[in-house]
Amino acid sequence: MKITNRRNNLINARKQKGWLQKNVVEKLLNDFSISITESYYGMIEQGVRTPSLDVALAISALFEIEPSKIFLNNDTTFCCVG
Repeated sequence: MKITNRRNNLINARKQKGWLQKNVVEKLLNDFSISITESYYGMIEQGVRTPSLDVALAISALFEIEPSKIFLNNDTTFCCVG
């Protein structure tokens, strides 16, 4: 699966909740004490930026999606994900 397909999982999850990118950024701050800008979050969704581990895990938890389904794009990595 290409990175764009994986990031589409992130965009679709946000849209299913009826959230704007602004809402995600606010929830990351309020629920996880993760402070990022809307612009940076948009770049994560577009696949232009790769978030730090803390940010990736918070985003995954927020949407209740396994991090590998959003952020990993190399099938060989799955041998090491538990």
